[in-house]
Amino acid sequence: VQLQASGGGLVQPGGFLRLSCAASGSIFSINAMRWYRRAAGKQRELVAGVTSGGNTNYVNSVKGRFAISRDNAKNTVYLQMNSLKPEDTAVYYCNADISRSDSGYYTNYWGQGTQVTVSS
Repeated sequence: VQLQASGGGLVQPGGFLRLSCAASGSIFSINAMRWYRRAAGKQRELVAGVTSGGNTNYVNSVKGRFAISRDNAKNTVYLQMNSLKPEDTAVYYCNADISRSDSGYYTNYWGQGTQVTVSS
């Protein structure tokens, strides 16, 4: 199983980006999917999460600006980031709980990071 993230880049303050993360491989089902970020010199933080049923949660600093969503048919999670600020600059990582069989056992997987830089 692999998670492939894409969509990062350089954007001016106030701009927007959309991150995508597609899971591939031997997948039976996916439970929660999440986006984390790690800024230089800071600890990794959970930015947003979405359950298999579509319930979402966000860190306070991105509420009202970011939106997480998923396409279960494509095993893909998205992060729409609007009104970006310099403090959103970080490497963003996707994360998901994936089961490879009907055992009910889920393994946590990480994607590679994608750099988001917000700067004028």
